[in-house]
Formats: sequence, structure tokens, C-alpha cells
Amino acid sequence: MPLAMNREVFVTCAVTGSGQTQDRSRHVPRTPDSIAADCIAAARAGAAVAHVHVRDPESGAPSRDPALYRAVVERVRAAETDVVLNLTAGMGGDLVLGPPDTPLPPAGGTDMIGAEARLAHVADCRPEICTLDCGTMNFSENDYVMTNTPGMLRDMAARIRDLGVRPEVECFDTGHLWFASELAREGLLDDPALVQLCMGVPWGAPNDLSTLLAMVGAVPEGWTWSAFSLGRDQMAYVAAAALAGGNVRVGLEDNLMLDRGVLATNAQLVERAVGILRAMGCRILSPGEVRNRLGLEKRMPR
Repeated sequence: MPLAMNREVFVTCAVTGSGQTQDRSRHVPRTPDSIAADCIAAARAGAAVAHVHVRDPESGAPSRDPALYRAVVERVRAAETDVVLNLTAGMGGDLVLGPPDTPLPPAGGTDMIGAEARLAHVADCRPEICTLDCGTMNFSENDYVMTNTPGMLRDMAARIRDLGVRPEVECFDTGHLWFASELAREGLLDDPALVQLCMGVPWGAPNDLSTLLAMVGAVPEGWTWSAFSLGRDQMAYVAAAALAGGNVRVGLEDNLMLDRGVLATNAQLVERAVGILRAMGCRILSPGEVRNRLGLEKRMPR
């Protein structure tokens, strides 16, 4: 696809994630109240979309408890500030193998559940968007494998479609885009699709510009895409994504720092991204404009 700068950009804020960052920054939200508050603050700073994980309120460990998701969604929906909600459906495919000589049985930390259970909170909360991690990948943590088989993804895609939710296809490498195109060909993914290019996540696509452009070139024409990278590269990718024709994602899921030695809040990261985009001549889209462009429906939890 030809590259052309996107001058009307929407910003997604990934407010907390499921990484082990809860004890590395006091700003990483862990309770439903604090996660919802950060979604609202990010929206006030210019984010059109809030990407939501939940955590155990006491330990801060990642959780997939539907009750925690519902608590976050109800608080955000009750706020005067509007924002498009994007709930993760990535948890429940965690496979941790044992040592090389005895990889089975799986080790502690394995959390493998079925497609219906992985989407239970989506069915209950009815967000506009939920994620679909479109492939299996080795993560950097020892022998942890993010496991998303073709059969699981086909089943999840069909369920998401039937729920009336828009999937955001998370692509950590070029093969994930290839499979997303196959899902669209099979009618399991509405075309044009919504894609998130996840750059610099070990051991997926490296975050160099050549790889980014290869990923962008593999996005089918007409699909809407965003891109992000991690840590100190987060703000550089705000500019790179817009220049390459896409939208942007920032937030504490991917980066904890505002400047060297300065811990960020989600709102500060959004403010920084909005400033970069406006300096480039971009207009920042509102939640309502994003719904109109992507054909999204704002609904309340069941």
C-alpha cells in the first residue's frame, strides 16, 4: 500500500497492561477506580480510545476477572467525559513450559482457557472494541509462549463478530497480518479491519523503521491501523506512525517514563503525543469521530 501521512489521527491510551510494571511506578493503576480514572484523564488529554486491562487491586498482578472489567466499564460509562473502550481479550492463552529436558507438564504461570471464557468480560461489558492477538509468539520472559492457534483465533473472531464488537487485530509480526487477511477472506473478520502494529516486543517485530514500513506495507488497502513501540521509543513512534499513514498508541502499558528519571502518568503521555501530532499539522479525532469512522456503537454493560 502507498505511504501517505495521516493528518487526522486518533490516539489510543493503553492505561495499565498486564506486564510486571505495577511496582516500578506509583502511577500504574491497579484498582477499578484508578484504572477508570486514568481512562477518563487520558480522554480529557486527547485520547479517543482507552485500551483496558485489569489487575488484582491488592497485588497489582494482571487479572482477567470479569467483575473487575465490569467495575471499570461502569465507572467510565458513568463519567461525563466520553471515550471509546477497547478491552483486551489477550489473557488466557499463556503457556509456560518447563526446562528444555522436561518441558511438560507446563510450569507455573500457565493459564490456558477456552474461547468463551476469554471473551466472558467482552460479552458482559459490550465495549466498542476488543483485541484479537492474531498469532502465537515467544515472549522475552524465559519459556513463556503467547498461544493463539488458528482454531482458537477463528473461534474467537466469530464470537466477537456475533457480539457486535469490533476486533482490533494485534499484530506482533508479519505472519500475524497474513493470518488476519485470511480471517477477512473467510468472512470471520469484517473488511476493512482495525489493526494494531505492536513493534519492539521481544521476540516479535523489531522496532526499526524498515520493519515498521514492511509491516505497514502488509496492511491491506483500506484497513485502519495504529502502531506503537516500547519505552523511550514510544514518542518517536507517535511521529513515525502518523508519517506512515497510521494512528498512534501511548500509555503506561508500554512506557513508564515521561523524560529521563521522570515517571509519567497516562494523561501526560497523551498530552505529549497530542503535542507532537499537532506540531506535525495533524488534527486529533474525538471519540465520536472515531465511532463514526469505524462504525462503532457505544453500549452500556448488560
